[in-house]
Amino acid sequence: MIAKLKGRLDSTGIDHAIIDVAGVGYLVGASSRTLAALGPVGEAVTIHTEMLVAADSIRLVGFARAEERDWYRLLTHVQGVGSRVALAILSALEPQDLHRAIAMGDKAMVARANGVGPKLAQRIVNELKDKIGAAPTGSPLTPGAVLLPSGGHSADALSALQNLGFKPAEASIAVAAAEEELGEDASLDALVRLALRKAAK
Repeated sequence: MIAKLKGRLDSTGIDHAIIDVAGVGYLVGASSRTLAALGPVGEAVTIHTEMLVAADSIRLVGFARAEERDWYRLLTHVQGVGSRVALAILSALEPQDLHRAIAMGDKAMVARANGVGPKLAQRIVNELKDKIGAAPTGSPLTPGAVLLPSGGHSADALSALQNLGFKPAEASIAVAAAEEELGEDASLDALVRLALRKAAK
């Protein structure tokens, strides 16, 4: 398994780069966002990779950041999303924008990528929403992490909503909205009551 390449950028194409590692040129498929981040030809580069092994081929897909590779893995686990579509999505959206779109159920944002129609965008949102948690504005994002509001009672309020049957993403968004409205000094009871009203809308 090749997880990372460190060498010199030999050349780039529309959808790939060639990385020279000790005289061996590795052809690496990549999103336009990753290709733009690699810098000029001839310079040293480090690229995170995913190795795709099929019956008749072995291919490498590369990413400027490990975060982008993690999103690629998440996307390609959705039925109907292959490598080409996943790279198209990552070309169209920054990882944090993709996270926010999925957390908020914004299928139109996901559908901005080439090759992603409304039905596939809806499937991506449905299948990944519970896996990634909420995405508050401006927060650093990590796939798989449920992001909690920062106030004193927020974790308890989130737990209360989840115990009542709300999904993690729904609960986190509702608690964050309630805390923003009430302020960080709100009592747990008030926070839970308002979050319930917001989650039920």
